[in-house]
Amino acid sequence: MQNQNVLRNSPELWLAHLPKLDAQSNKFTRGHAVVMGGYPLTGAARLAAKAAARAGAGLVTVIVPKIAFPIYAASLTSIMVKVFTLGSFKELLADHRVSAYLVGPGAGSGDSGEIAETRHHAISILATAKPCVLDADAINVFAGSLAKLKRSIKGQCVITPHQGEFERDFEVKHSRLMNASNAAIASGAIVVLKGSETIIAAPDGRLIINQNEPPTLATAGSGDVLAGIITGLLAQSMDAFLAAAAGVWIHGEAANLFGPGLMAEDLPEMLPNVFTNLIKLH
Repeated sequence: MQNQNVLRNSPELWLAHLPKLDAQSNKFTRGHAVVMGGYPLTGAARLAAKAAARAGAGLVTVIVPKIAFPIYAASLTSIMVKVFTLGSFKELLADHRVSAYLVGPGAGSGDSGEIAETRHHAISILATAKPCVLDADAINVFAGSLAKLKRSIKGQCVITPHQGEFERDFEVKHSRLMNASNAAIASGAIVVLKGSETIIAAPDGRLIINQNEPPTLATAGSGDVLAGIITGLLAQSMDAFLAAAAGVWIHGEAANLFGPGLMAEDLPEMLPNVFTNLIKLH
């Protein structure tokens, strides 16, 4: 991979494409993001949902198992919580006002039943051809089945593996840059390979490397927040490759602004400061 093919991530690459509000904006024009929530690991989806809202989505709905409804409902106020049933899932898939989906945080892939269920949900979402993010377990369930993932993708899709997930689910033979690029081509998705220098790779060969991540991001749940930020930008009709690049940079900048002692739940609360500073640049 030649260095000239790799861009360094910075706001100048995507700032002009960030969603903007105007006097005609309402909650539906700002986009409706749907996050699939898991159980018993409920924190991941809640972090992601808050991040999607802070990233500008006008509505965010979390769809959760009945047993988990009290947990989600007690901690989420402006974010809507719906009990998962076959009917409610089909309703959200068919709702033209839903503009982006996130599946994976806390979804579960521990046994064959969970794997099949998570894969089914992911494939059903991909079939809508609406933008989506696959994170964590929703990536793992396609391990060894990249061709199936590629066939399932009908619209824009972003996958967000960390290095461990990547090594388990994808072919690792070359540099991180080349591996990420090959994975994007093989899967048909935008690949966000997380790490101290996160790589954003597109199936058409475009590559961006991000270098603003502080070590404080090495904390449980920070990846769920990143997935939520990208989903929030996708919900507002931002191009998937640019949304991924912007989400990664914004995620890193939020951590830099907070400083030491960072926990994942601090990140969504820093996003208004990051966006305010970006507006001043534009």
